[in-house]
Amino acid sequence: MEVTAQRYDYVIVGGGSAGSALADRMSADPGNRVLVLEAGRPDYPWDVFIHMPAALPFPIGSRFYDWQYSSEPEPHMHGRRIYHARGKVLGGSSSINGMIFQRGNPLDYERWAADPGMETWDFAHCLPYFNRMESALGADPDDPYRGHDGPLVLERGSAENPVIQAMLEAAEQAGYPRTTDVNGAQQEGFAPFDRNVRRGRRFSAAQAYLRPAMKRPNLEVRTRAFVTRVIFQGTRAVGVEYTRGRGTTPHRVYANEVILSGGAINTPQLLQLSGVGNADELRGLGIDTVANLPGVGENLQDHLEVYIQHACTQPVTIQPYLNWRYAPWIGAKWLFGRTGLGATNHFEAGGFVRSNDTVDYPNLMFHFLPIAVRYDGTSPAGDHGYQVHIGPMYSDARGSVKIVNRDPRVHPALRFNYLSTEQDRREWVEAVRVSRDILGQPALAPFSGGEISPGPAVQTDEEILDWVAREGETALHPSCTAKMGTDDMSVVNPTDMRVHGVTGLRVVDASVMPYVTNGNIYAPVMMVAEKAADLILGNTPLPPSTLDFHRHEHGPSAVK
Repeated sequence: MEVTAQRYDYVIVGGGSAGSALADRMSADPGNRVLVLEAGRPDYPWDVFIHMPAALPFPIGSRFYDWQYSSEPEPHMHGRRIYHARGKVLGGSSSINGMIFQRGNPLDYERWAADPGMETWDFAHCLPYFNRMESALGADPDDPYRGHDGPLVLERGSAENPVIQAMLEAAEQAGYPRTTDVNGAQQEGFAPFDRNVRRGRRFSAAQAYLRPAMKRPNLEVRTRAFVTRVIFQGTRAVGVEYTRGRGTTPHRVYANEVILSGGAINTPQLLQLSGVGNADELRGLGIDTVANLPGVGENLQDHLEVYIQHACTQPVTIQPYLNWRYAPWIGAKWLFGRTGLGATNHFEAGGFVRSNDTVDYPNLMFHFLPIAVRYDGTSPAGDHGYQVHIGPMYSDARGSVKIVNRDPRVHPALRFNYLSTEQDRREWVEAVRVSRDILGQPALAPFSGGEISPGPAVQTDEEILDWVAREGETALHPSCTAKMGTDDMSVVNPTDMRVHGVTGLRVVDASVMPYVTNGNIYAPVMMVAEKAADLILGNTPLPPSTLDFHRHEHGPSAVK
C-alpha cells in the first residue's frame, strides 16, 4: 500500500457543487491546507459537452460524465428501473444539469427549522448565504432579497419565444399570478427563470468557485481519485483511502478533518462502507461498525416529473433544429460568438402554484420548453411542438440508499418508492389537471395543434396515474439521506455538520437536507455549503435577515 506522507487540514471528498464552494471558502485562509478528491474527470475548458448550455443532453447517460445510476424496480411504476444521472466530472452535477437556479420557497426553510435542533436553518438565517453566493444579473440591483456581488453569476432567461410568452399569458388566464422573481420575496406565480449561464457558457460550481481557488498554493485538487473508505482510528476519522484512474492500488491521505461532499447517493454509500450506518445491516455485510446510525441512507427524497406535450401549428418553436444538419451552424454561432440556440438551456420560464387549497405554499413546479421531445429523443410533434415539465414538489414517499456488498465500485440499491402514498397519487392527478388547464387557455389556442402526450385518451384519475407510472422520470434531485437533526434518525449535527457518534468527520451536500425543497436543489445545496463553511471554520455567522416574505392567503382551490 502506498501511504502519502502529506497531512492536510481538510480533505474534501467530492469536487461537485458543495465541494467546490467548500474548497474555495476553506482555502481562503492561507493557513489551511485543503485537498479535494474528485472521482470524475476534469472539466476541460475545451469540452463543448459541458460548457455549451444547449449540449446538456449529451453528458447525461455517458459513462465519461455520468455515474449512470438506476433505481431498483419501482413497485408502483410497473416495476420500471428509473435512470438517475449524477455528475462524474469536476463540478459534479452542476456540470451536467439543466442549469435552472431555484432557491426553493422561504417556507421550506421554516419547515427545516421546525425540527428539533434546526432553529438556525430558518429562512432568516439562510437568506444571507443565498445572497452571499450569487450575482443575480436579472434581478433589480437594489433588491435586498438577491445577491449582487457573489461568485455564482446568474443570468435571467429571455423568455422571448412566442410560445413561452403565450404560456406565461395562459397561466394568468388560468388565474395564477405573475411574479417578478421566483427567487425573490414572492415565489408563487410565473416568471422568467434564473439559470447558471454566463455569457453563453454553463457556469458550474467548478467555474464559479473551484477554478479561481485553484490558483492558491494551499489548495490541491486531484481528479480521477475514487475514495473507497474513510479511515478511522477508533471513532475518529483520520483520513481516506482512494484509488487513481483505473488502478487498484490503494492510496491514503490523512487530515485533521474529513468532509464528505459526494452527494445524496455517494455519501451514504461511503459512510456505510466505512462502518457508519445501521449496525445490523453492516454486520450482515461483514463490515465492522464504527457508529450505529440507522438514519444513514434512509429518508431518500426526490422529484418525479412528466412532460405534457402539444403539437404546434406555427413555425415558432425550436423543434426543427433537433435535426443534425443544423448542428454545425448552431455550434459555429456558439463557438465563435457564444450566441444562438447553443447559448441557452431553453428552460427560460415557468412557475410555482398550489395544486389545492390545503397546502400553504406552492407544491407544483412548471418548466416551459419551446420543443416537444420524448425521453428516447424522438420528436412526436413532427415539425413543431412545445411542452410543460410538471411534478409535485412535496411527495411524502420516502426511499433509501443501501450498499449491497463491500465493493465500493458496485452501485448501491436505490429505492425511491415513487407513487407509493395517497398524497403523492392525489397530487399527481392534480398536477396533470392544472397543467392541462393552463395549456388549454385562449393565449395558446393560436399555437396548439392538440395534446400529443399523454393524449386525449388519458382522462380519469386511474388513467393519469397509469400514464405517470409508465412515463414519469426523475427530475434528478436526490436528497436527504444523511439528514441534519437531533432525533434518532438524524446523521449530521446541524450546528457544525459533524457526523453523530464520531469525530473528525463532517457531511456537506444534498444528503444533509431534512426535506427536499420545492424546486431544483442546486441552489439550496450551494447555500448549505456556504453556511457550512462558516460553521466548520468557526467564523461568526452572517447575521439573520429581517426581511419578510410572501405568505399565501387561502382562497379558491387551484384545481379547476
